[in-house]
Amino acid sequence: QVQLVESGGGSVQSGGSLRLSCAASGYTYSSYCMGWFRQAPGREREGVAAIDNDGLTTYADSVKGRFTISQDKAKNTLYLQMNRLNPEDTAMYYCAADPIKWWLLPGRYNYWGQGTQVTVSS
Repeated sequence: QVQLVESGGGSVQSGGSLRLSCAASGYTYSSYCMGWFRQAPGREREGVAAIDNDGLTTYADSVKGRFTISQDKAKNTLYLQMNRLNPEDTAMYYCAADPIKWWLLPGRYNYWGQGTQVTVSS
């Protein structure tokens, strides 16, 4: 059974930084794609960043140059370093995984965490 558990969310002022973590367990696929997604109230879930088993990455235009996705395979953990946060980044952030490389398509991922809230105040 695949489990994804996010942590690291919180409240921060505009211009601040946060690092999100996603601990994965029970995931046995050698080929995979893992991503970070976010959903603000009243808005659709959107892809933020994704990484595959080879370390290839992709980012939404809105976060390029500010966010960095990475993974520690030894710890089965996915990270999202978020810098220069602004109020538009406020959302619930979710980690997702799938053996197929869906990249930033949220509707395709099979495995999801419960989410961690990020709130950025101006």
